[in-house]
Amino acid sequence: MESYKKMLLANKAWVQDKLSVDPQFFERQATQQRPEFMWIGCSDSRVPAEEITGTQPGELFVHRNVANLVVHTDFNMLSVLQYAVEVLEVKHVIVCGHYDCGGVKNALTRHDFGLINKWLRYIKDVYRLHRREIDAIEDPRARLDRMVEINVMEQVNNLAETSIVQRAWKKFDRPVLHGWIYDLRTGYLKEQACLRPGTRLESIYMFDFWDQAPPPDKP
Repeated sequence: MESYKKMLLANKAWVQDKLSVDPQFFERQATQQRPEFMWIGCSDSRVPAEEITGTQPGELFVHRNVANLVVHTDFNMLSVLQYAVEVLEVKHVIVCGHYDCGGVKNALTRHDFGLINKWLRYIKDVYRLHRREIDAIEDPRARLDRMVEINVMEQVNNLAETSIVQRAWKKFDRPVLHGWIYDLRTGYLKEQACLRPGTRLESIYMFDFWDQAPPPDKP
């Protein structure tokens, strides 16, 4: 049997399994979604967001790209973020990286990978900012692990620097921003960073609506 046909059969088995436990499962799923979490993860096939977090369909709003980047000119990511924060009203946004990330590993080389060079450039910029710490680590595996951790922390900062997040912080006191690392070797997640609403950033990244007084109440 061809591999893709196995996937279709597995889907039928999954549907029957869900219905056996909850006959109304798909009826409820079809009406609306109200996830509490947005997930920005790596495209790596070894990091299935719902499976490693034990969440069900409808609980995670997921965006994935190579090396879990938050890029301020990426309208795909920004559109997903805005929808999650302003429409779905998620309470948490999680950036999840993982050890042995191919995107991070390749960004630390000088190899020409074609079109993806443009994307890996953002990781190279992270390395440039932290190169003294990274280059001081002699063990190659430990060096890559630390670069993965730093990349996640920088992407969480990038999230906080968006007007989307800052406006939601000011108006609604949400979402909390998290930076997590998934360890492919053990299966465990760990928290690397956490920024709560109102966290003070470098002033140049703080939008001026923070300085504006609320409008007076109407008589």
